[in-house]
Amino acid sequence: MLHKIKKVSEGVASKAKTGLSTVKNKASKTDDKYLVALDIGTEFVKALIGKVQDDGVSVEIVGVGRAHQALSDMQAGAIADIAGVVENCDKALNIAEEQAGVSVRTAVIGIAGELVKGTTTTIRVARQKADTPLDIEEMEDIITVVQNRAQIKAKQQLAWELGGKEVDVRLVNSALVSIEIDGYPVTNPIGFQGKDVVVQLYTAFAPMIHIGALEKTAEELDLDLLAVAAEPFAVSRAVIGNDPNQNLSAILMDVGGGTTDIAVINEGGVQGTKMFGIGGRAYSHAVERDLSISFEKAESYKVGLSDDSVPADKLSAVEKALEKTADTWIGGIELALSEFTKLDHLPHRMFLCGGGSSLEMIIDKLTQTEWYKTLPFTRKPIVNLIKPGQVSGIKDTTGNANDHTYITAMGLLRVGLDTRQYAGSGGSIREKLDKMLST
Repeated sequence: MLHKIKKVSEGVASKAKTGLSTVKNKASKTDDKYLVALDIGTEFVKALIGKVQDDGVSVEIVGVGRAHQALSDMQAGAIADIAGVVENCDKALNIAEEQAGVSVRTAVIGIAGELVKGTTTTIRVARQKADTPLDIEEMEDIITVVQNRAQIKAKQQLAWELGGKEVDVRLVNSALVSIEIDGYPVTNPIGFQGKDVVVQLYTAFAPMIHIGALEKTAEELDLDLLAVAAEPFAVSRAVIGNDPNQNLSAILMDVGGGTTDIAVINEGGVQGTKMFGIGGRAYSHAVERDLSISFEKAESYKVGLSDDSVPADKLSAVEKALEKTADTWIGGIELALSEFTKLDHLPHRMFLCGGGSSLEMIIDKLTQTEWYKTLPFTRKPIVNLIKPGQVSGIKDTTGNANDHTYITAMGLLRVGLDTRQYAGSGGSIREKLDKMLST
């Protein structure tokens, strides 16, 4: 029943024609009932095995596994040592599969890092035949134009950040935010007449080098890669679930070991995602540097603040080191949120997850300082940790996925469900759009 690493030399070659990081599920009929979500974090790999319920829109978590990563395995949220990450993933998968009593091949893997670009693109189309009802073919063409425009923008942004170096990128997630016809909002545009069609589409792109590393990891583990998902998008899917609440507006933050990933949801739609390279390890490194101690000792001091186990003669220096990093982190939050210029105001509800958000100082900075004054908030943000029980359609029967550190992995299970529904047999944009608009 244990998961075995498959030692092969070639990467996963099959790609969906749409540009989504999806491949056909080649698992057995027994495995069709199960999905495994791999949250490959900087500090820990987390594996969740979910059993898809008969309704097709909910999942029961039946296996949970976790394995620690070495310092050199990840860099800024991206894989730096494939062999090391594969070994850690295998450990986590073995633990989860032993608990679940099944061996699972169909996997969804999260992708993070500063070079993952997620944004909402708006396009206005003036139809030549305004009296002709919109059909699925025309909407497919419009969605393709939006995706292509977003891809060009993502490549230009990456080239600018990398000093002019051109980077090959691939679409990893795409979701409709809103559609208007002649100024009238519609949830399903098929059959409507009108001249002006305005489409808002969220898209996330990632460099091929990062996606290739994940595909290689999946192949080494003998997993069939169902989808690769931008992790802030996965968190938003965890919160929204399969019943998007058009009134939901919130800022979601996944504070991991290497990065902080932000998603802004406005009236049920993902407006965009931002990532920057400060996470839990930055705090440990600050203590390591300021106190001239090992990283392991610095990590224990950081964690020890919550249970008062830090030596009295070290406490002041530890707090000072963490405080400086927290101030820098808050600056990153301000900068990231300032880029959401298309919104009249930012949502005042903030939900946090990820291991880095366990540090009380982070919550204190968000709740006890006036950092938000420089941003278009209408009121002081309300900050809470996301609880597993708040994740729509995902039920944990093991009792092990029991805190905010598992939210991203639970969101990946949700993305897996979405992909199974939208992909159908061929996975074309038409099938995805048809499925999305019929919900």
